[in-house]
Amino acid sequence: MIRTMICLAMAFAVLAGPAAQASAAGPSKLTLSYETRSVKLTCSPAGGGHPKADQACATLSSAGGDPAKLKGGDSLCMLLYQPVTASVKGTWRGKAVKWRQTFGNSCEMTRATGVLFDF
Repeated sequence: MIRTMICLAMAFAVLAGPAAQASAAGPSKLTLSYETRSVKLTCSPAGGGHPKADQACATLSSAGGDPAKLKGGDSLCMLLYQPVTASVKGTWRGKAVKWRQTFGNSCEMTRATGVLFDF
Protein backbone atom coordinates (compact mmCIF):
# COMPACT_ATOMS: atom_id res chain seq x y z
CA MET A 1 0.00 0.00 0.00
CA ILE A 2 2.72 2.49 0.98
CA ARG A 3 4.82 1.47 -2.00
CA THR A 4 1.86 2.11 -4.32
CA MET A 5 1.30 5.56 -2.82
CA ILE A 6 4.98 6.45 -3.25
CA CYS A 7 4.92 5.30 -6.88
CA LEU A 8 1.77 7.34 -7.54
CA ALA A 9 3.31 10.43 -5.94
CA MET A 10 6.47 10.05 -8.03
CA ALA A 11 4.44 9.59 -11.22
CA PHE A 12 2.40 12.71 -10.46
CA ALA A 13 5.58 14.74 -9.88
CA VAL A 14 7.01 13.64 -13.23
CA LEU A 15 3.76 14.28 -15.12
CA ALA A 16 3.07 17.62 -13.45
CA GLY A 17 6.52 18.94 -14.34
CA PRO A 18 7.99 22.33 -13.42
CA ALA A 19 4.63 24.10 -12.97
CA ALA A 20 3.78 21.98 -9.94
CA GLN A 21 7.29 22.42 -8.55
CA ALA A 22 7.14 26.22 -8.92
CA SER A 23 3.80 26.46 -7.17
CA ALA A 24 5.04 24.15 -4.42
CA ALA A 25 7.85 26.61 -3.73
CA GLY A 26 5.32 29.32 -2.89
CA PRO A 27 3.77 32.37 -4.48
CA SER A 28 5.49 35.27 -6.22
CA LYS A 29 3.75 38.51 -5.27
CA LEU A 30 5.78 41.70 -5.57
CA THR A 31 5.33 45.45 -5.47
CA LEU A 32 7.59 47.31 -7.88
CA SER A 33 8.03 51.07 -7.54
CA TYR A 34 10.08 54.05 -8.67
CA GLU A 35 9.49 57.78 -8.32
CA THR A 36 5.72 58.10 -7.72
CA ARG A 37 4.82 54.97 -9.71
CA SER A 38 3.98 51.61 -8.25
CA VAL A 39 2.58 48.35 -9.61
CA LYS A 40 1.80 44.84 -8.36
CA LEU A 41 3.36 41.85 -10.12
CA THR A 42 2.45 38.21 -9.64
CA CYS A 43 4.20 35.29 -11.33
CA SER A 44 3.16 31.66 -11.95
CA PRO A 45 0.84 32.73 -13.51
CA ALA A 46 2.01 36.17 -14.57
CA GLY A 47 -0.40 38.94 -13.68
CA GLY A 48 -1.06 41.92 -11.49
CA GLY A 49 -1.05 45.46 -12.83
CA HIS A 50 2.26 45.25 -14.69
CA PRO A 51 1.66 45.87 -18.43
CA LYS A 52 4.43 43.40 -19.38
CA ALA A 53 3.92 40.86 -16.59
CA ASP A 54 5.14 37.85 -18.62
CA GLN A 55 8.39 39.57 -19.56
CA ALA A 56 8.90 41.01 -16.05
CA CYS A 57 8.45 37.56 -14.50
CA ALA A 58 10.90 36.07 -17.02
CA THR A 59 13.40 38.82 -16.20
CA LEU A 60 13.16 38.10 -12.47
CA SER A 61 13.28 34.36 -13.08
CA SER A 62 16.58 34.74 -14.97
CA ALA A 63 18.02 36.34 -11.82
CA GLY A 64 16.55 33.81 -9.39
CA GLY A 65 14.14 36.46 -8.11
CA ASP A 66 16.98 38.75 -6.98
CA PRO A 67 16.98 42.10 -8.83
CA ALA A 68 20.59 42.68 -7.72
CA LYS A 69 21.62 39.76 -9.96
CA LEU A 70 20.06 41.13 -13.15
CA LYS A 71 22.42 41.41 -16.07
CA GLY A 72 22.04 44.89 -17.55
CA GLY A 73 21.97 45.73 -21.22
CA ASP A 74 24.51 47.74 -23.15
CA SER A 75 22.41 50.68 -24.38
CA LEU A 76 23.84 54.18 -24.17
CA CYS A 77 22.42 56.70 -21.71
CA MET A 78 22.93 60.44 -21.52
CA LEU A 79 25.13 61.72 -18.73
CA LEU A 80 22.25 63.59 -17.15
CA TYR A 81 22.01 63.24 -13.38
CA GLN A 82 18.36 62.89 -12.37
CA PRO A 83 18.43 60.16 -9.68
CA VAL A 84 15.73 57.50 -9.69
CA THR A 85 15.28 55.00 -6.86
CA ALA A 86 13.70 51.67 -7.75
CA SER A 87 12.48 49.11 -5.24
CA VAL A 88 11.02 45.62 -5.13
CA LYS A 89 9.22 44.23 -2.08
CA GLY A 90 7.29 41.03 -1.57
CA THR A 91 7.87 37.33 -2.09
CA TRP A 92 9.49 35.36 -4.90
CA ARG A 93 8.50 31.68 -4.85
CA GLY A 94 7.78 31.95 -1.15
CA LYS A 95 11.02 33.76 -0.20
CA ALA A 96 11.04 37.37 0.99
CA VAL A 97 12.46 39.94 -1.43
CA LYS A 98 13.46 43.44 -0.45
CA TRP A 99 15.66 45.39 -2.88
CA ARG A 100 16.29 49.08 -3.42
CA GLN A 101 18.76 50.87 -5.68
CA THR A 102 19.30 54.42 -6.88
CA PHE A 103 20.30 54.98 -10.50
CA GLY A 104 21.70 58.14 -12.10
CA ASN A 105 18.60 58.51 -14.29
CA SER A 106 15.67 56.50 -15.67
CA CYS A 107 17.68 55.36 -18.72
CA GLU A 108 20.29 53.77 -16.44
CA MET A 109 17.51 52.08 -14.46
CA THR A 110 15.99 50.63 -17.63
CA ARG A 111 19.39 49.53 -18.92
CA ALA A 112 20.05 47.67 -15.65
CA THR A 113 16.58 46.16 -15.08
CA GLY A 114 15.07 45.67 -18.55
CA VAL A 115 11.25 45.63 -18.59
CA LEU A 116 10.98 45.17 -14.84
CA PHE A 117 10.21 48.87 -14.27
CA ASP A 118 8.62 49.51 -17.67
CA PHE A 119 5.26 50.72 -16.39
